[in-house]
Amino acid sequence: VATEISPVDGMQQSYIPSGTFQMGDDYGYQNEGPMHSVTLDAFWMDMTEVTNGMYAQCVAAGACRPPRNSSSSTHSNYYGNAAYTSYPVIFVSWFQASEYCAWAGRRLPTEAEWEYAARGGLVGMRFPWGDDIDGRLANFCDANCELDDSVPEYNDGYADTAPVGSYPPNGYGLYDMAGNVEEWVADWFSEYSSASVVNPTGPQ
Repeated sequence: VATEISPVDGMQQSYIPSGTFQMGDDYGYQNEGPMHSVTLDAFWMDMTEVTNGMYAQCVAAGACRPPRNSSSSTHSNYYGNAAYTSYPVIFVSWFQASEYCAWAGRRLPTEAEWEYAARGGLVGMRFPWGDDIDGRLANFCDANCELDDSVPEYNDGYADTAPVGSYPPNGYGLYDMAGNVEEWVADWFSEYSSASVVNPTGPQ
């Protein structure tokens, strides 16, 4: 996997090759279908979620506004706390995420780019590692998650966010493409068409 490091915020990026994939899921939520063929040019993708420490650099530079909340679900002092520097930044809006990307000299991925990258080169699988949820491979528990060491899908769960890169990467070297925190994409929401598309950017 080809990689590079941003001179602005120190983010490692992975080169995602061009290709065609089946986007969507005919067996998930109604707005996840229909599956359709999407072709994309190659692009670069951040290898991890943006951390509190990275985002704080943008705030210090005057290019970003602080998150609207400095706490998390179980930490009253999360953003701005040195103990959570390597944890993902949360409570940032789409506009704040876009401001960060502009400061860092990057952009938000399109929805199609994000899904293609998240799949890590796997074909027809629901997660970056296969079809079954597995708590050893992604942080998907929350404060109400009942951890049970005898059940693999619940092993190693966090009751909050996890430090970025805590779980194995996918086939493109990207971390946390399932679980941990929700991530923004560039597109506005719209229903999918079954038609094949090339480099889709979503509705106006």
